[in-house]
Amino acid sequence: MGRNRLSETTSPYLLQHKDNPVHWWPWGAEALAEAKATDKPILLSIGYAACHWCHVMAHESFENEEIAAVMNELFINIKVDREERPDIDAIYMTALHMQGEQGGWPLTMFLDRDARPFFGGTYFPPAPRFGRPGFVDVLHNLARIYREEPGRVAHNAEVLTEALGKRSTGSSGIVVSDRLLSELTQRMVGVIDPQHGGIQGAPKFPQWSFFWMLWRGAIRFDKKQAANAVEKTLTHICQGGIFDHLAGGFARYSVDERWLAPHFEKMLYDNALLLDLMTEVWRETHNPLFKIRIAETVDWLEREMITEGGAFAASLDADSEGEEGKFYVWSKQQVTDLLGSEDAEFFSRIYDVTEEGNWEGHNILNRLRSLSLLSWDKEARLADLRAKLLIHRQERIRPGWDDKVLADWNGLMIAALTRASQVFDRPQWLQRAQTAFAFVTDKMTVDGRLRHSHRDGKLGAAATASDYANMTWAALRLFQATSEESYLKQAEQWTDVLHSHYWLADEGRYAATADDTDDVLVRLAAGSDDALPNANAIQLSNLAQLALLTGSQTYSEQAMSILESFSPDIQNNLVAHTGLLAGAIDAMSPQQIVVTAGESQGELVEVLFAISLPGASQHVLDTGIPDRISPAIEGKSSKGEASTAYVCLGPQCSEPITNADHFRSLLQDQRKAKA
Repeated sequence: MGRNRLSETTSPYLLQHKDNPVHWWPWGAEALAEAKATDKPILLSIGYAACHWCHVMAHESFENEEIAAVMNELFINIKVDREERPDIDAIYMTALHMQGEQGGWPLTMFLDRDARPFFGGTYFPPAPRFGRPGFVDVLHNLARIYREEPGRVAHNAEVLTEALGKRSTGSSGIVVSDRLLSELTQRMVGVIDPQHGGIQGAPKFPQWSFFWMLWRGAIRFDKKQAANAVEKTLTHICQGGIFDHLAGGFARYSVDERWLAPHFEKMLYDNALLLDLMTEVWRETHNPLFKIRIAETVDWLEREMITEGGAFAASLDADSEGEEGKFYVWSKQQVTDLLGSEDAEFFSRIYDVTEEGNWEGHNILNRLRSLSLLSWDKEARLADLRAKLLIHRQERIRPGWDDKVLADWNGLMIAALTRASQVFDRPQWLQRAQTAFAFVTDKMTVDGRLRHSHRDGKLGAAATASDYANMTWAALRLFQATSEESYLKQAEQWTDVLHSHYWLADEGRYAATADDTDDVLVRLAAGSDDALPNANAIQLSNLAQLALLTGSQTYSEQAMSILESFSPDIQNNLVAHTGLLAGAIDAMSPQQIVVTAGESQGELVEVLFAISLPGASQHVLDTGIPDRISPAIEGKSSKGEASTAYVCLGPQCSEPITNADHFRSLLQDQRKAKA
């Protein structure tokens, strides 16, 4: 007898569906075997806990007894949390794109008994509307085709599966050069919205990889327009409705071109990547807005996103009480009742609160009317008023909290928080990063291998390449911040695992899944970025740093192999591979800076963190050189009693520097491409 098996899982997303009348299976060998035994097609539904349209489709269709009966009769129904199984999601989302569909979640794919895709879509309404076919009609039609036209199904499945395993073709060899990167930087500026920042049009996403490359290009090639475009984008994001002005933290994206109306879910990875980018841009611009938003976002992180054991939770939902954004929006009357008329008028003028509302009859707090900060006393007054509203908001029914721990997302936040702790001299942030790192290494490792997820004391699937790449990035950042050898050793160990189980030697790149993962249709090995940076891009930068820190030529060779492997892809679509291109800069011009302990160290440290050095390995030593540490640091001792800086490009290092002005000049010169 069929039944819903999702109550046996730990995923918050799957548990949202445990009471559906649909006979859901979690992804796994049992479900796939059932499809073969019954010769039924598979209906694969992929989403995540904070996904608004996933909730809509669930309420409309999966909770409907009649629709569920059709699903149960005609299909083996499998539900997947894309955050727990990003490898499964990537395979079938790629297949959807190959069908000419835009993609998104919920992802609704139809597979044959061998888990090969033959048709797919995203959200389907229960009956035809929005120009989309009704879900029930789709179910009946596809089941009929599967029964009556097996040749057609087999053909579609074979074509899609074969395409999934193909790699781009084109000229081989490393094509990345300073000329190409400089021209690309200028081209990227041309697609930036000159008024609101971000890429032109709507919806607007932060798109970290794009802006990380744009910022690196701005620094390396001294392109003021590019730097201004990044600063404008971040300014609008920080003052827009996409930022939670009461509690801190950034929503997933904005549905409009002004950054006003967010899709309200808050994802750990978006906040990590924005923190890192803002920190780097602040170093160059010293824009006080970024420093404030960074601190407010870390406050939100510590208040709302820490799991038992000290790791970081995955997300906060967009919906509460069945309505997207209800938790976050205000009426003018609510603001007046809580603040009083005089304070309410002041607050409303600054945060765009009106009687009619600024978005669909509601008010989304934002400061887009005037992007500048006010005087210190006015900002202090606003802070007091925000605190009053936040206290009241905390009494509302809260959005759902997805408290699973994901290794790759935690790696991004640990890396960002570690660097921010150094730049802003916040040692408590470093402690928070170290605690999360220890959780992943201690609780999410089995026999020397990482697991991708952890929740309720249970481990999820095997790690993806992104888990290893992002956690390696975190380890390298922690090594730079602490000089503790264990972090460097851990980075090397994870890189060894990546090379042993994920490296495709005949292609010179990393696959998303390990060679002993037995429940995936194909092993994807892409280099393009989506919402998250690609594992090959992150590891390219990691390898460049490891080559510097260890002196091992092997790491350099692996980095160059990645670039060469993706040369055809890069040539075909530069903008889709901005993460790889940013990593290429690190590999082409690996930078390292060491500041030793001694007198006037504060002056040198102030210089170091007051200039943007994206991709550089940066070490501030609190004591003398440890007995055992990276070869790149050994021998770099203080000059007399004075703190001393060393500026290195590849294996070539400067003479010892004790003068702050000389140090600043050398850093500014070295970071630029040489004509």
